[in-house]
Amino acid sequence: MSAVYRIRQGLRALTAWLAPVDDAQAEQLLTPDLYALYRAMRRSERQHSLRVLRDLRAAGHTDPDLLTAALLHDVGKRRARFGVAAKTLVVLVRAVAPALYWRWGSGPARGWRTPFAVSVRHPAWGAEMVAQAGGSPLAVELIARHQDRLDGPPRTEADRLLAALQAVDNNN
Repeated sequence: MSAVYRIRQGLRALTAWLAPVDDAQAEQLLTPDLYALYRAMRRSERQHSLRVLRDLRAAGHTDPDLLTAALLHDVGKRRARFGVAAKTLVVLVRAVAPALYWRWGSGPARGWRTPFAVSVRHPAWGAEMVAQAGGSPLAVELIARHQDRLDGPPRTEADRLLAALQAVDNNN
């Protein structure tokens, strides 16, 4: 991902309180239990999720599991809170020293390692949360795998949906 993308992403997070959030779209798509998870996310994360949803719809995607995953793929991040400076550090370490990023992110979400653990493990955490709230197996799989790299072209319907989610997520 480019530096311009990351700067734009950081500015969006810093100014999230200025932009309106149309949570009604999420409320229409999600069950009450899943909507409660969505509403517990930070304002900036909900805005991001709605941009992912918008872009998937604009590309013609209508699969309800994909749209659910669009709205909840980052819900695991709510297990631990940290600021933009910590997010920036995570991005820099991942780019410059990926082995350290993975080692620090594989440990417990405590102290200075918290942002690394959240970055690495939020897909699994989010998938767990969505499964417990009654999410479909496919939506749970898409959330769990949303940061996994596909080896080659999509082979299954789940892979095809995952590729669509990843492409839009990476641009938002």
